[in-house]
Amino acid sequence: MPKASELKRGMVVELVNEPYVVKDIEIRNPSSRGAATLYKVRFNHLKNKQKRDESLKGEDFLKEVDCERKLIQFSYQDGDSFVFMDNETFEQYAVNGEDIKDELGYISDGLDNLVAVLLEQQLIAIELPASVNLTIIETSPGIKGATAAARTKPATLSTGIEVQVPEYIENGEIIKVNTTTGKFMSRA
Repeated sequence: MPKASELKRGMVVELVNEPYVVKDIEIRNPSSRGAATLYKVRFNHLKNKQKRDESLKGEDFLKEVDCERKLIQFSYQDGDSFVFMDNETFEQYAVNGEDIKDELGYISDGLDNLVAVLLEQQLIAIELPASVNLTIIETSPGIKGATAAARTKPATLSTGIEVQVPEYIENGEIIKVNTTTGKFMSRA
């Protein structure tokens, strides 16, 4: 049974006898003495996708729903659906793009090392690796002599997301992006 302070995006917990997936966590530290840290958590119901916001204290316990986790890779997009394949059994799972919209900016063709969260053999969530390699498709020209600690500039990646990169990075380069923070880490 995880505490509210141990929750992570993609975890599946039980609220009011219904399964919910953690979509977003906001941590608030009150300034008064003795006040407990509050966790404002956005949950999505697994079956009807209804949103639910809860404010929890760090010591509050939640019941984790028993889900199966499998290694998968991204195969292809079919309209609004994204199809993933199990690395061992080659079974395919389709999920609506709206259900994984936060992860879509990091999913590129052939991306593997993804973890599928399955409930009753149905794909409900995807856990991304810590970092992914993506290609820069548009950024302003690189500046010769710019150092790693210098200013940054916006760069549009192959998946459509925009990140800040150092000035020496150019179009066509492959960079490593942190999937938790969405920030540039290094050249790949």
